Amino acid sequence: MPDKTAGILPVSSHGKSPAEVARFAAREAGKILLDRLHKRNGVHIKGRRNIVTEADLAAEKCILEIIRKEFPQHGILAEEHGADGSQADYIWVIDPLDGTNNYFLGIPYFCVNIALSKKNEVVLGVTYDPVRDELFFAQRGKGASLNNRAISVSGVATLHETVVGVDLGYRPERSAEILNTMSKLWPQIYCMRLIGSACLGLAYVACGRFSLYLHRYLYPWDTASGLLLINEAGGRVQNWSGRAATLKDRQIMAGNTQVLGEFKRWLKCR
Repeated sequence: MPDKTAGILPVSSHGKSPAEVARFAAREAGKILLDRLHKRNGVHIKGRRNIVTEADLAAEKCILEIIRKEFPQHGILAEEHGADGSQADYIWVIDPLDGTNNYFLGIPYFCVNIALSKKNEVVLGVTYDPVRDELFFAQRGKGASLNNRAISVSGVATLHETVVGVDLGYRPERSAEILNTMSKLWPQIYCMRLIGSACLGLAYVACGRFSLYLHRYLYPWDTASGLLLINEAGGRVQNWSGRAATLKDRQIMAGNTQVLGEFKRWLKCR
């Protein structure tokens, strides 16, 4: 039987719903990112090809202030801030700027990602692209939307028709694996796009722009919103073993059931 409490979420200390708070926080963070785009941003090196800019930190500070004001009892898991209140039932999973390298280089493909999980299950997700003012939203049991219009995954049924989104991440060995996979898959698909933002890649699956998305090294703040967006849009997100993906999975494949099934059959036969 369906969970009748799926759509019931706590109200904030000021009487706001988590959806209202998440949408507002994402848009406010987006304003900060747009204001600083193409300007000098201090950069800190976290690892090879892995940077954090002052814009990341300012956007995350903005989001954390809004959420803590409204839901002080909730936990936080944020890319730059780390974990806080990890024993709480409700935890906000935040990536203030996904696509940081794009942002730093002035390439306009980046987004804000905010999700709310209850006991490790995502119940609400927002992915906001401030450049195009596109806000992807999902709440468990209530479907997925783009700027308040219902969305669904692609109806494409074969690999030959499939637009595949792919990104590489920061681990050279995982990047090599996905590049090797794509070089062999290329003759079987319609086309491939590498956009440099996993969060946008997953959102694009949810609205049917990509029929399949592949990545071999992600973090919870990369996947949290996308897991719910795609499931609520009628698709599936799985790990590379073929099981339903969770916040703990680093390697994911996402799409509709037909394309995922054909891709997994191709993987076994190649």
